[in-house]
Amino acid sequence: MTKFLLAVHVLAAIIAVGPVTVAASMFPAAARTALSAPGDVRATAVLRTLHRVCRVYAAVGVVVPVFGLATANSLGVLRDTWLIVSIVLTGLAAAVLAGLMLPRQGAILAGPAGAADTGSGGTDPAPAADTGDAAGARRTTARLAMYTGMFNLLWATVTVLMIVRPGSTTGA
Repeated sequence: MTKFLLAVHVLAAIIAVGPVTVAASMFPAAARTALSAPGDVRATAVLRTLHRVCRVYAAVGVVVPVFGLATANSLGVLRDTWLIVSIVLTGLAAAVLAGLMLPRQGAILAGPAGAADTGSGGTDPAPAADTGDAAGARRTTARLAMYTGMFNLLWATVTVLMIVRPGSTTGA
């Protein structure tokens, strides 16, 4: 049963988290392109598709920690430090995705209607798409790229911890 749980966990991580990391990484550059040509239907369609991929696969990605915890339980490693750190980092990655990346992507797509709601409680400047300012567009997409980089770095760290498992009795 452990091998089955581990296989589903790894496949879910590849199938769900992989597309989010790629689509989210492509979004800021695609947003700059779309913001520089507001009437470009194709550029807007690309943004909508990338945002949809991020949203849908983020929801599917819930399977990853569920099967990860089931696998950890069957291996008897729920109290291992490497696993606890991985769980915390996974939670942080989910928070960055749900609280920082997806709302800002949505605000960029919403255009002027999204100016008031960036998902930050009003502490961030409005997305540049809403202001029509080229420098503001650059700042907005740069900030989104930074959040995306944080998300990707968190997942990369979790992946390394899953492989190396420092201090684990089941590690190599």
